[in-house]
Amino acid sequence: MKISFIGLGTMGRPMATHLLRAGYDVMVYNRSRESSLKLAEAGASVASSPKEATQHSDIVITMLSNDRAVEEVILGENGVLAGAKAGQIVMDCSTISPKTSQKLADQLAGIGVDMLDAPVTGSEPQAIEGILTFMVGGKKEIYEKCLPLFEVMGKASFYMGKSGAGSYIKLANNTMAAINLLSLSESIVMAAKAGIDPELFVQVVNGGGARSGMVDTKSPKMINRDFHPNFATELMHKDLTLAVDIAADMNIPVPVLSLVRQMLQMGMSKGYSKEDVCSVVKLYEEWANVEVKKHDQKNL
Repeated sequence: MKISFIGLGTMGRPMATHLLRAGYDVMVYNRSRESSLKLAEAGASVASSPKEATQHSDIVITMLSNDRAVEEVILGENGVLAGAKAGQIVMDCSTISPKTSQKLADQLAGIGVDMLDAPVTGSEPQAIEGILTFMVGGKKEIYEKCLPLFEVMGKASFYMGKSGAGSYIKLANNTMAAINLLSLSESIVMAAKAGIDPELFVQVVNGGGARSGMVDTKSPKMINRDFHPNFATELMHKDLTLAVDIAADMNIPVPVLSLVRQMLQMGMSKGYSKEDVCSVVKLYEEWANVEVKKHDQKNL
């Protein structure tokens, strides 16, 4: 089976690397050729365009930043559609609007190409470890055909239903994750303001009903002042904007989601766009005039 992987950013590079290590014949394309050349050192061949990558593959996997990028790669002059042929599969792992997923699936179906929308939970560390979870929309038989690829790149995959279903679930998941992140930010700053060791606070949280994945992954970054972007603020804000849009389409009130999105917008206005989404804690720190950081155990 020949695989083409398009989009070698924070998530795509480790995902493609896992496929190479599993012995797959992988061709890569990235807008920045430097990223492609790094994968070439690991055994990948390098395409000059999405069209060329598609012409040399059975399955095309895309992992891109937003709707515009996915549409350009698939529908552009030298895009996937231009190089595709009947019987191929396109698997888009990007987080995009379900409407875009459905539109692209329809256009590819017109030439006999099946598409899965297969966004993931997890960020850079999970991609590197190969423990992502995939939420997949499209034909069930195509999902089952791609199961070996999901197993190489992740720890689990779930078939959610027809085209667009994976994208809907990803936005619902990120809504919950972002809300959990804001609850962690408010609470850990409250503890810090009270003079409590934030690491001890996290231990208490993990022993009860307030524990969450965000506590596991983001509290260490907050406490260690590590705002390196495993998942950038601007990307989460983009996802929440998509979630607000689909909620409006379905006539669902989302007051908490709307507030959280505005909080991330405030973080971006402070210059945190490229920092990890947990940098939102710095807004609370500024308001409370306190910094979340490790306590000096000698002075306790």
